[in-house]
Amino acid sequence: MFNGFIFNHIGVAVFSIAKTAEVYAAAGYTQSETVFDPVQHIHICFLHKADMPTVELLEPVDDKSPVVETLKKNGVTPYHTCYEVANMAEAAATLKQHKFLPLGKAVEAVAFGGRSVQFFYHKDVGLIEIVEAK
Repeated sequence: MFNGFIFNHIGVAVFSIAKTAEVYAAAGYTQSETVFDPVQHIHICFLHKADMPTVELLEPVDDKSPVVETLKKNGVTPYHTCYEVANMAEAAATLKQHKFLPLGKAVEAVAFGGRSVQFFYHKDVGLIEIVEAK
């Protein structure tokens, strides 16, 4: 996307991690441990397969989850694209220069071992997430 933005994963909003992961497992993906993110009110797991993009499954825990409305409108669907960045502040500034709107501040993410994440929206791109590099 932009210089220094490295593709990390595609996030998929799901009603049930167990049911969706079963389909990916049949296609050869392996599933990470499922974790609870209290900030986003979701359960999260990652699906991995050699030489394929990583898929993150996002299952709402309650109506406070940001994926609830997406699921109501669209059903199971890709939700966001995530990029790893070396410097969160610089990446955020770059996104803002390109008319991406921040959807809140950077927060620590359980799914990434406490590394910071932040979401942005652009009307021609959709929702993206940036995650602090290891």
